[in-house]
Amino acid sequence: MAEVVFGGNAGSTTAEPQAERRRRQGASQQELLVEETRGRGRQQELREGDVIVEEEELNLKYGAHHVIKLFSPVTMCMAVVVATISSINYYTEKGTYLVYTPFHEETDDAGTLAWQALANAGIMLGVIAVMTGLLVLAYKYRCTKLIHGWLFMSSLMLLFLFSYLYLAEVLKAYNLPMDYITLAIVIWNFGMVGMISIYWKAPLILQQAYLIFISALMALIFIKYLPDWTTWAVLAVISLWDLFAVLAPFGPLRILVETAQERNEQIFPSLIYSSGMVYALVGMADTNTEEQGEGPVAPRRQGRTGSAGGEERSRGEERQGGEDARDGFGDTWVRENDDRSRQRAARSGAGPRSGVVTEVVEEDEEDKGVKLGLGDFIFYSILVGKASSYGDWNTTLACFVAILIGLCLTLVFLALFRRALPALPISITFGLIFYFLTKEIVTPFCDALSSQQIFI
Repeated sequence: MAEVVFGGNAGSTTAEPQAERRRRQGASQQELLVEETRGRGRQQELREGDVIVEEEELNLKYGAHHVIKLFSPVTMCMAVVVATISSINYYTEKGTYLVYTPFHEETDDAGTLAWQALANAGIMLGVIAVMTGLLVLAYKYRCTKLIHGWLFMSSLMLLFLFSYLYLAEVLKAYNLPMDYITLAIVIWNFGMVGMISIYWKAPLILQQAYLIFISALMALIFIKYLPDWTTWAVLAVISLWDLFAVLAPFGPLRILVETAQERNEQIFPSLIYSSGMVYALVGMADTNTEEQGEGPVAPRRQGRTGSAGGEERSRGEERQGGEDARDGFGDTWVRENDDRSRQRAARSGAGPRSGVVTEVVEEDEEDKGVKLGLGDFIFYSILVGKASSYGDWNTTLACFVAILIGLCLTLVFLALFRRALPALPISITFGLIFYFLTKEIVTPFCDALSSQQIFI
């Protein structure tokens, strides 16, 4: 039986050896191809999943990193203003006002105070809008010498004249003697080092310190020369203006940023605080730009992302808002995370592991950090400094916490929506709400508990 069966099988194989062998080989090859395709698909899915997980981890890491890097300078600027207001009476004395505030609120009628504050705020908003429009027009038509001269003279006044007034008041308040020759030498050195740090090159921490001091000085000037209720009205109105200027299709700050992106240029260094590299804003490290003196960020980014011109322009058209010359977050953080994500996706399927490490190290070394307009520092400090001028530490701390919470939420929304956002509205809104609620509810409640000797 066994031999018969074997013979039958042998006979069949000898009858059609070629067709059967080809059919079996074809079926086995198809099965192998299917299995290989499935294996590649599973590997690709795992690889894509790893890239997504890594991208989410890096977004969380860099988001928290930028939050911390912004909290420190904002806190320092507000602390300088609060310390000055608390120790020097000069900046809380009234009697002299800005020319843009013709109504001085010298009445006790609530209705009169309201319309005078709104009128002053409207006049100031009109001045800000006109000046911003002139800045955009001058930049649009390449009047760069006019703009740089304007900003240069403003920095000279802040670093020399207003710094002299500030130092003189500090010396008076603490009864410190200093002769005029020494004072002139101190102011000269302070001002010249500041101009070099802002407009040329200096250690990053020195440049940041001067920008923080300039913002605090401007906040103190506004606190002194603005009427009381006008200050709160200006804060509310400027938040609405910030929304329009950054997010509206024809917003002046959005036009300014889009024009700078088209030209591969950077916003002016005296208007932007950067937490990144030393020369992220100072144009002296790259000669590939059209003009000597423009920052090196954009050309270097284009060189590494490949197919630079068209891709960068298309992404520039899709981005909303941007690096606000006065108020608002820059979209540098969003752009760099997008670049980082594309590079990781491109490197995930090819190349040795050492090459990936080199690319990541290079990306980290050229990370320019987040940028925030100095106007945001100024108005944050105005809110907290004005709250501290009334001598109530509860409202001061409430406003301080509210501003930091708003700043954190703005960065969260920046990461979620992947578009540039203005930095004033959320923080200023929270600050105003916290101020009035604390002043009208929390402080009277705490005073009542204290008078009854009830401690919680």
